Amino acid sequence: MGLSQTRATNGHVSRGKPTIIDVAQHAGVSKSLVSLALRGSSGVKPETRQHILNVAQELGYRSNTWARNLAQGRSGMIGILLNDLSSAYHTDIAQGIEAAATTVGLSAILTHGHRDEEALSARLGHMQDLGADGIIVVSAALNPQHLATAAARLPIVVVGRPAAVPDTVGSVWNNDELGARLAVEHLAGLGHTRIAHLSGSPRPASRARLASFHTTMTDLALPEPHQVFHGPHALVHAMGDPATARTAPTAVFASNDRRAAKLHAAALDAGLRIPEDLAIVGYDNTELATLLRPQLTSIDQPRHEMGQRALHMLVDMLGGQPPRRDVVEPRLIARGSTIPNSA
Repeated sequence: MGLSQTRATNGHVSRGKPTIIDVAQHAGVSKSLVSLALRGSSGVKPETRQHILNVAQELGYRSNTWARNLAQGRSGMIGILLNDLSSAYHTDIAQGIEAAATTVGLSAILTHGHRDEEALSARLGHMQDLGADGIIVVSAALNPQHLATAAARLPIVVVGRPAAVPDTVGSVWNNDELGARLAVEHLAGLGHTRIAHLSGSPRPASRARLASFHTTMTDLALPEPHQVFHGPHALVHAMGDPATARTAPTAVFASNDRRAAKLHAAALDAGLRIPEDLAIVGYDNTELATLLRPQLTSIDQPRHEMGQRALHMLVDMLGGQPPRRDVVEPRLIARGSTIPNSA
């Protein structure tokens, strides 16, 4: 008979719906610590929170979120606003948010803005009108003033790197400067000196990666001028042009996996070998990186963790805590696009 069916309390066997006291006793912690863990409060160690959640799940405990929400004047619903639903980066973060929301008894509604700032602003207003307790924006495209206006009504957390984040808005973003440095140092460590950058959009994250590319190239005393391309075909053409072949790059750091994949395809179409003729590093470590052949070396942003951090920050803000600035550290995942199978 499972724990959810039979429980021992003060030496007696009890049956029925498990309570928070049952969770505390089986987890070996206090009732108040269980309450903090189930609410997603930041004052609980991650391993302790996970232990409590595991025990609660095994017991079949379900908090009465509806009654609690009514008492607090809340809907128990949070909004997730994505920039682009077709982006694996955005949907992975959304999955992290939703998984964390479930553990604290919150439900989530999701919408996206089709990479259009006006559409994003409209969706942000719609979510407020629907009665969301708070909103997590997975986009760097929203105007800071729009964010500030929304934050005057309810807690807002942004996952990404907008041009500016109002003081009233929480944020979670990736250390783009470190990610770019890891990419260039990896390629330089493999013996490449002519390393180019395949640049992306004018967004702050792309600009930060570009700036760090230049800084790292200079720090490593690699040849100038540092080569920056804005399209894969221009880069591949430079490698095949006799006038530029001697100075053409042997390795490329792309601003994201999508651009890296386009370069990967263009290079193979041109008869180039990867990584023997051209080594490629992407950014984001999306599923796309493992679908290419050879698989793509990429800078991993811990997207599920970013989503979970955003949700727990939002819960803390709902509890009266001020917004925070959380920066997560990326890491490099080396695969066949930079390291030959014989290496």
